[in-house]
Amino acid sequence: MTLILGLDPGTATTGYGLVSEAPDGDLQAIEYGTIQTPAGMSDPERLVILYQRLREIILLHRPQGSAVEKLFFQKNVRTAIAVSQARGVILVALAEAGLTIGEYTPNEIKQAVTGFGSADKHQVQEMVRILLNLRGIPKPDDAADALAVAITHLHTNHY
Repeated sequence: MTLILGLDPGTATTGYGLVSEAPDGDLQAIEYGTIQTPAGMSDPERLVILYQRLREIILLHRPQGSAVEKLFFQKNVRTAIAVSQARGVILVALAEAGLTIGEYTPNEIKQAVTGFGSADKHQVQEMVRILLNLRGIPKPDDAADALAVAITHLHTNHY
């Protein structure tokens, strides 16, 4: 069984999702959620929390690989910088753990999960629910996005 850690980066909220793939190709959500950092805290302090929590998740679950959503386009420069900083911390933690790292654009994720690169957010979330045989759409959105990143990595790479 292959276990992949998918991540949807952010400084305030980073979504994570662990998806396993059985030899027969069945997918299962093992765990998902978010890493939250307190508002009002300095960026360096928030990044330390993100790094430490991500290391805990990696040590607890021991995934075989990982995947991160690429920063594609942001209208807000401040948001783009914050997401870039979070991505950098995430990439360091994953590399330090010796994990292979896949990086995917939002359109690549939509294409892999729904078969349509211009799918809307709800279509992606519904396909995540179906592919992982979940009763409801995973909440919050950041966690659902992270599961989609992990599914993309499993569909793109053969372990």
